[in-house]
Amino acid sequence: MVDPQDLVVASSRRQKHVDDVLDRFFSLAKNRAAAIGPRYVTLWQTLERNTSGGKRFRPGMVMGAYESLGGTDSEAAAHIGAAFELLHTALIVHDDVIDRDFIRRGGVNVSGVYRDFAQTAGIPIPAAEHRGLSVAVIAGDLALSNAFRMIDKAGVGDEMRRRLHDIFDEALFASAAGELFDVDFSQLKSMPTVDEVVDMERLKTAVYSFESPCEAGAVLAGASDEAVRALASFGRNIGIAYQIVDDVLGVFGDEAATGKTTIGDLREGKRTVLIAYASGCPEWLEISQWLGLPDLTREQAGVVRRSLEACGARQYAEDLAREFADRAIEELASDALPDATRAEFQPVIDAVLRRVR
Repeated sequence: MVDPQDLVVASSRRQKHVDDVLDRFFSLAKNRAAAIGPRYVTLWQTLERNTSGGKRFRPGMVMGAYESLGGTDSEAAAHIGAAFELLHTALIVHDDVIDRDFIRRGGVNVSGVYRDFAQTAGIPIPAAEHRGLSVAVIAGDLALSNAFRMIDKAGVGDEMRRRLHDIFDEALFASAAGELFDVDFSQLKSMPTVDEVVDMERLKTAVYSFESPCEAGAVLAGASDEAVRALASFGRNIGIAYQIVDDVLGVFGDEAATGKTTIGDLREGKRTVLIAYASGCPEWLEISQWLGLPDLTREQAGVVRRSLEACGARQYAEDLAREFADRAIEELASDALPDATRAEFQPVIDAVLRRVR
């Protein structure tokens, strides 16, 4: 899952408001859990830690859209933003289960915490890993169900609540489809096309991280249908651009700057725009023999990088990201959107484009 921590649209005021909503939510949840037992409290504490620490990018998108379009009920907007943050938590916790990952952002995730608990209790691997993954499924389910409940706590009318539920439901529905396609791509012998990869990344990440938060904020603000459509389309296109760039940085980025390894995606054999494009090039024979090797060395990864550049895959991916960013710029220029909204989201476009310069 993409984690666009460097695209900061949330002011410290907005971030604190969302943090306060989430703090109250987890405090109440832990109190409820205490009536059941200390082990349940520990699970909620672990889930809370996995929700904290981010820059609240998705809530920032919600509140940026809402306030720039004239919304004034910051408490309602903070609850909708918190709902998207809980959705994000649920999806990455489950994504780590699918990928059998026990680390997230350099520290142990929910799976890792409970794997370590099991090992400390003397349970051997792989039984300890299975326990960790099992508890993560439970934790993700709790975050997901309470994300929907968070919308109900926003204090809006029935019709508005229904519209927000529909947007939220579409975000989850799309993300599940994208996750399914991603899993399928990793198991199929045939290589997906560039268009299929872009569609997967749109569904899996761009919808819930960019498009739906923008749409929800605009709807909550009472914006016109045309304004809602333009801002949602902006979010969709900039979200796709972001994900394509993220994949490029996953191979060619500066590890010190991105905090991500540049060898993990190659070892995984991850299906990205880079790889889909390269599969149709003469250099593919050289690339394919190294792609997906779990013990791929940095020297071998260097061979793959040089081949990806030689066949034009890197340039193609960067150009495609700019193309989607240009579409986002066009949507943001819509007459239906006020200057305040353009000023709010121009920094997001700038940040994406800076990453490919």
